[in-house]
Amino acid sequence: MNWLFRVAEQPLFAWVFKKRFMKFGTVGASGVVVNLGVLYLGQEFLFSAIHATDMRLNVSLALAIFVATINNFFWNRAWTWRDRQHSPDKHLLLHFGQYALACWVGIVLQFILTKLLALHFHYLVANASAIVFASVFNFLVNNFWTFRSHKEVDEIALPNIPELDSDKSP
Repeated sequence: MNWLFRVAEQPLFAWVFKKRFMKFGTVGASGVVVNLGVLYLGQEFLFSAIHATDMRLNVSLALAIFVATINNFFWNRAWTWRDRQHSPDKHLLLHFGQYALACWVGIVLQFILTKLLALHFHYLVANASAIVFASVFNFLVNNFWTFRSHKEVDEIALPNIPELDSDKSP
């Protein structure tokens, strides 16, 4: 058990145990429930008229990913990164657009992995597995780009560089 504590103390893994990542994981878990629920509803009820199973999975996945992305954006904005100042001139839809753009690689990765894994596993298991892989990437991009703090220029710590007097030689 001591090895677990030693691994947790390593700088590479320390960020996992921070409060923000835990909040992100909680929001992500709610997104998984939303994603799987919408995927199930799409597959079994909403798009049951689509008889081509491959096409029905594509449409169901697209809807599930879209609804889960909206869910995660609002919870991350309201809870995970609540302490960060958002740019006052950025409209909510523009901020969501930035969030969606930041997550597009994760979404594409999730979609491709789900399709590949669904060849060997049940579509819900395949989708849940693909979500796990995309989560770490999404956290890093959102932490350092989408939800970065927008502080005034005066508040940013800039290095104090003394001016050299041109009359004096070094």
